[in-house]
Amino acid sequence: MSAPVAAESYVVGVEALSFAPHYSVDKQGHYQGFARELLDLFAADSGVELVYRPLPVNQLLPALLEGRVDFKYPDSDLWAQEQKAGTGISYSKPVVDYVDGVLVAPSRVGQPVSSLKRLSIVEGWTPWAYEQQVENQQVKLSYSPDLRKMIQQALKKDTDGAYFNIVVATHYLDNIRARPGALVFDPKLPHTRGSFHLSTIKHPELIQRFDRFLLEHSAEVSALKNKYQVEANLDSEFMGMEQWKVDFLKRQKAKAAAGD
Repeated sequence: MSAPVAAESYVVGVEALSFAPHYSVDKQGHYQGFARELLDLFAADSGVELVYRPLPVNQLLPALLEGRVDFKYPDSDLWAQEQKAGTGISYSKPVVDYVDGVLVAPSRVGQPVSSLKRLSIVEGWTPWAYEQQVENQQVKLSYSPDLRKMIQQALKKDTDGAYFNIVVATHYLDNIRARPGALVFDPKLPHTRGSFHLSTIKHPELIQRFDRFLLEHSAEVSALKNKYQVEANLDSEFMGMEQWKVDFLKRQKAKAAAGD
C-alpha cells in the first residue's frame, strides 16, 4: 500500500490580539473566532492544512515580507502602503466589512466633531477619519496598550470618546465588560469603512482558490457572519447598538407598520 499523501500545509500569520468576535487568542495560544472558523472551513473544502501563527501586530507584516509566514490575516491594500511597495502582495476578495469610528457616552451623541478634544485610541491604530484634526491639533490622541484600557479611559471621561472597530468595541462592552450602552457609536461623527482580506506573496494561486470558496460557499460564509455578528447592523441605523435594543426597536417599528 502506498503511503497517504500529506496535505499541502501553509502558515497563516494572525494577530495575537483580543479582537472578538472577529478573532482572539486564548491563554493556550489557540486562535479562535469567526476568522478561525472561516479559514478552517476553506482548508477542509480545499484539502489543505492551515497552521495559525499568532504574532504581535507590528511583527505580522515583516513576517509576511520575510517569508516566515505564507499568508497574513487580516490585511488590506490600504494598510502600510510604503512598506509594501514593490512586494507583489496578492489580496483576496473582501472577507468581512468593518466600520471604525468613535464611541461616546450616550449624553454626547449628536455633538459636533469640534467638541472632540481628546480621543482614546489603541497603540498601533491610525484614526484615518481624524488625520486632519490631529494634524491641526484640534484633536489630541491618548494612547492605550489595549482595548480594555482604552474603554476604561473613555468610561472615566479622561477622554471625549474612543476610536475603534465598532463591532469589536460594542461586543466588548456588551459581553466582556458587561456595560452595554455605556458607550455608543455616534454615526454623525467621521468614521471609516473598509474590508479585511487574506494576503500572500508566495501563493497567489491559493488566493484564487479562496476567492472561489467565498463565492461558491457564500451561504455558509453568511451563516458564519450571522453566528458571530461580525457585520451586525453595519448598514442600518442600528450600527453599534446593543442587540437587545435593536430587537426592541425593530419590534416597535413592526407594530407601528401593522397599525398603519
